[in-house]
Formats: sequence, structure tokens, C-alpha cells
Amino acid sequence: MSDQDENVTAVSPTVDPFATSPADSSSEDAAIAVDLDEILEEAVVAVEEAIVEEAIVEAIEDAEEEVDPVVAFREQMRSAPGDWFVIHSYAGYENKVKGNLESRINSLNMEDYIFQVEVPVEEVTEIKSGVRKQIKRNKFPGYVLVRMEMTDEAWGTVRHTPGVTGFVGHGHQPSPLSLDEVVGILAPVPEKKAGAATTGTGPLGTNVPTIEIDFAVGDSVTVVDGPFATLHASISEINIEAQKITGMVEIFGRETPVELAFNQVVKN
Repeated sequence: MSDQDENVTAVSPTVDPFATSPADSSSEDAAIAVDLDEILEEAVVAVEEAIVEEAIVEAIEDAEEEVDPVVAFREQMRSAPGDWFVIHSYAGYENKVKGNLESRINSLNMEDYIFQVEVPVEEVTEIKSGVRKQIKRNKFPGYVLVRMEMTDEAWGTVRHTPGVTGFVGHGHQPSPLSLDEVVGILAPVPEKKAGAATTGTGPLGTNVPTIEIDFAVGDSVTVVDGPFATLHASISEINIEAQKITGMVEIFGRETPVELAFNQVVKN
């Protein structure tokens, strides 16, 4: 071998064992791209699941908020043990009777037979001398409601309570109230109707506040507010729902019908 050949051989390049071929590089890039796609897809799925879960929670909360309290009360009473009965008491002593009966239930260990005692009340808007006031009064003076199992012992416990004069209905076999009657008497007032006005003579279940006024058609009143203040008027019409009256007011020597709010007039 010549010296020239030896020199050529000596400078021949060596192969780098750690070098990456173009094919290997492409495979790694593809693998990285696949991993990124999977991560992105998982993130999208997680976000969608979170959105769906939040929507479900909101829907449940909305449904709970929209539950009609009267419907809820009806279902509660439907599954409650015992039946509701009405007992007579002396008018004005209803709460006293309630307390007496509850004491006897505890002292005689009748909790498994007599479950609940209620004195129905109603909210009334009372207007006197132009002043409006919210008051609560007994809805049925002289009556108390009892939820109980009608056994001989339970009957005797109730009947011999001080202030109780008897059961409504047959003496020893009184008839219980129907579910509709119980709901109509004891169901809570829905909030959306809490401010509604009524004469209190609506159908069973329209348990809404009543407006009470201290004047009637034909009464003479004095206007205390508004442009007709100090003038006298004779009431020709009363609109309970609108909480207004129509009064005949003398203006320039002639009687003229004028619409006035309840709190704008006082009875003479």
C-alpha cells in the first residue's frame, strides 16, 4: 500500500453511534403530536363534564327553589301518621287548650298516638283611621286541630283536656278532615301571593292575607291625604282587591265621584 493510500484511510470519517436518523426524528415528532392531541382531548372532555355537572347542579337548585310550598305541604301530610280532627274549645282559649293538650300528651306518654296540635291563624291587614297594620288572628275561633290515631286512650286524652268541650262530629266516632280540607286550613302561604288582597271568601286553599276595613258603603269619611285632603265624602263603592273606595266628594257645589285609597280616608 502506498503512503497516499494510507493517508486517505486515516482521514475517513467515523459513524456517530448517538446520531439520530431522519426517520427516527420523524417518529418522535409524530409521537409528541399524538400525546399533545390526547392531552388536549382529555382537557376538552374534562371541561365539558364540568359544564354539564354545573348545569345539573343549577337545575336541581332551581327546581328546589320552585317547589310550591302548598304542594310540598300536601305531600308531607299525605305521608304523615294519623288523621286530623277538630275539637271545640272556648273562644279565646284556643292557645290555652293547645298548651294544656300538649302537656297531657307528654305526661301521659301519648306521643305515639297524638302527634300534632295546631291553632290555625291568618294574617290580616287591618286599616283603622287610615293606619294600615298587619296582625295575626285565630282563623277559626273556638276550634283547635289535632293530628292523632283515634284510639280510646287518645280520644280520652283529648276529650278530658281542660278547655275542650268535645269533638266536631259524632261524639265517640268523629269524622277526620279530608286531605284537601287540611291543606286549605294549614298550608303555608306561597310567597308570590303573600301580598295579595282578598275578601277571605275564596275557595278552600286560597290561604292568603285578608283586608279588614272599618267602614262600609254609605259611611261618611274624611279625606286625609292627596288633593282632596280635609274634604268629606260619602262612600258609594268599596273595591277590596284594589284597596280603594269611590267616594262622593262635593266639588264646586256638585257631588263628584272620586277614587281614593283606603289609607287616604278615615271614618267620621
